[in-house]
Amino acid sequence: MKLAKPFAYTLMAERNDAIDRLDIQFRWGGYGFRVLRCHLTSFSPGKIVRFHKHSEYEFHFIPRGKGTVILEDAVYPLHEGLFYLTGPNVIHQQEADAREAMDELCLHIDIVPIKESDQTAAWGDPWERHEAEACVRALDNLPLRPHVDQYNAMAWFLTAYRAWNEGQPGAFSTIKQAIIQILLRAARMSAIPNVTFEPPSRNINEHRFRIATQFIHDNYAQPLTLQEVAERIPISPRQLQRVFREQGEDSFTAYLENYRLSQICSAIVEGSRPIEQIALEHGFASSNYLYYVFKKRFNMTPKQFRKQHAGAAAEEEQLVPVIAGERER
Repeated sequence: MKLAKPFAYTLMAERNDAIDRLDIQFRWGGYGFRVLRCHLTSFSPGKIVRFHKHSEYEFHFIPRGKGTVILEDAVYPLHEGLFYLTGPNVIHQQEADAREAMDELCLHIDIVPIKESDQTAAWGDPWERHEAEACVRALDNLPLRPHVDQYNAMAWFLTAYRAWNEGQPGAFSTIKQAIIQILLRAARMSAIPNVTFEPPSRNINEHRFRIATQFIHDNYAQPLTLQEVAERIPISPRQLQRVFREQGEDSFTAYLENYRLSQICSAIVEGSRPIEQIALEHGFASSNYLYYVFKKRFNMTPKQFRKQHAGAAAEEEQLVPVIAGERER
């Protein structure tokens, strides 16, 4: 005797309205999405759902059983592994087989274009915008008939349900991604050809420069070499030196020294710590070397720099009551 295979979606029957109760809304590209229903439902043998239509998109997936669907004026047989899309505004009627029940995974979702004036820059643009636009366009051109779920969109219903049922960290994000996967995998059955898209690519040397300078900013107080920073990217030291020059810098060493000096200048002006301590805290091996570099760059010593800025700050403080008095007049 052949045993029936276990039904993969039995878990969803325990609380078939679980996701329906959640107000799942998200933005993907230039569209807003709102999940109205995402559940497993069952048709008892012979059950008929009379002709009706929906203003939203309604996806029907058949994980078990058989029946028929009438789409507009055409009758189609249904069986395990098929799916079809009704809507917006597609008149249809569903019927389970007279002797066999039929299960259905159902997704009702509103898809609304977002006005250009409301859009803000976001991670994923323009690649994400293209994918969302291509997906919605493909769904709008999906032939009005059942299709084989050859890209396994059905499995993502269970992914969404498990995220809720198990209380997974980031459950909302998992459900959102599951919904997007259902849409994308259904859209691949569209009648329109898949338009290739060249993803936006970064200027690789600008990217390398950004990584290198960020590493310098994070670690400038430690001894740093061209070799060490180049290994973080990773490229050769000679390549990294070319990157710095291409981006308008004299050299790696000059950039590192300039950044250290900028931080030292801020530390001198903002605090009263000894110059010797500031030198060590900001990557200089000794205060004598800092004095040498500082004098060469600014034509004054760090102490003279501090005194100069302290005097300027004092003058500003004296001007405050004078200016305030003039305003009162």
